[in-house]
Amino acid sequence: QLQASGGGWVQVGGSLRLSCAPSGFTFDDYAVGWFRQAPGKEREGVSYIHLRHGATWYTDSVKGRFTISSDSTKNTVYLQMNSLKPEDTAVYYCNAERSGSNYWGQGTEVTVSS
Repeated sequence: QLQASGGGWVQVGGSLRLSCAPSGFTFDDYAVGWFRQAPGKEREGVSYIHLRHGATWYTDSVKGRFTISSDSTKNTVYLQMNSLKPEDTAVYYCNAERSGSNYWGQGTEVTVSS
């Protein structure tokens, strides 16, 4: 299982940092991603990081504003979200995947108010 946290309410232009930590395993060889689902919309990929290769990816709408990172000593992946916009409002989920294993977190809600 994954534990996602760090969501909350923030004004336009503000920042939040989301955290994703696993329970019962380590992230060593996983690709860990953040997804979001806004009300009435489908879940979309936001960003991911491969913890062995270091490769990262961002959806176009968050490039330059969001940064994904990891701390192996804390076995945690972070999503630093800056310059938040109302369209970033969603429930954010983390996902960890490697061959044969796929885990989802419970979601953490982000609300950006104008």
